Amino acid sequence: MKSNKPLWCVSVTTSLEAEDAVTEMLGELFGAATASYFNLETGVSTISIFRDEKPDTKKMGAEITNGLNRIESCGLKIGAGKIEISKVKREDWKESWKRHFHPMEIGESLLVKPSWSKQKSRKNQAVVILDPGLSFGTGQHPTTSFCLNEIVRAARANARPTKAKSILDIGTGSGILAIAAAKLGYQPVHAFDFDPESVRVAKENARKNRVDAKLTLTRGDVTKLPLKPVRQYDLVCANLISNLLIAEKRRIVSRLKPSGTLVLAGILAVEFGEVERAFVELKLKLVAKRVENEWCSGSFCFV
Repeated sequence: MKSNKPLWCVSVTTSLEAEDAVTEMLGELFGAATASYFNLETGVSTISIFRDEKPDTKKMGAEITNGLNRIESCGLKIGAGKIEISKVKREDWKESWKRHFHPMEIGESLLVKPSWSKQKSRKNQAVVILDPGLSFGTGQHPTTSFCLNEIVRAARANARPTKAKSILDIGTGSGILAIAAAKLGYQPVHAFDFDPESVRVAKENARKNRVDAKLTLTRGDVTKLPLKPVRQYDLVCANLISNLLIAEKRRIVSRLKPSGTLVLAGILAVEFGEVERAFVELKLKLVAKRVENEWCSGSFCFV
């Protein structure tokens, strides 16, 4: 039985310049999908997250304020930075997503779309059905779309494999990367997230896409991974904040095969140089890079 209880909406008003940064910050802080609205007349962007339970106003306000200060310290103008908390009808929330969440194609190999979309897939195009929910990651954000593109590119390069490529998704969120990889033939597909709610939602998304038997989703902490792993992977995706990527670089890199590719995303463009230097120290080189708005993502291989 579906709940009719209202949702709690936490909104932050900011500038268009800082919209992407605030979106990423809220997603990282609260493991929640975000909705963005830009008012052309006022030039103000409103970023919102939705929660089932009433948030701890004082604690949440402090965490968001700290996040906004960090974004501002990177040189972005955050605008008003006003924080508001309100109740919204669950039906209104669902309809707002339908207006703003649209299908997305990754080349000719992958289509990511919500369940209400009538867009048909192309011939031999894998389809991921993913509705926005109370867990982060729908593929719309530049950092997620970069990871999806790299997964598609590597799969295409391995079009006639003697052995399927393996993938590890660190910080899986909604499970979108792992689900897409399973649809594209990767094996094995392993993914984990620190947030138990994200793991629950990712498993549900995998079931809806009928790939739950083709991947393994668990709760895990990147800071607790053993430095000597049992398995290494052809592709490792880590969509994490820059300070966590740098602090845990050895744990992340130890899971990459000598011939593998490491995809790093979730990085503010002004911080990417520091992240790159950290991984170059481990004998990796940058082979692909994309800057979109305030965000930068990159793929690395061993020298």
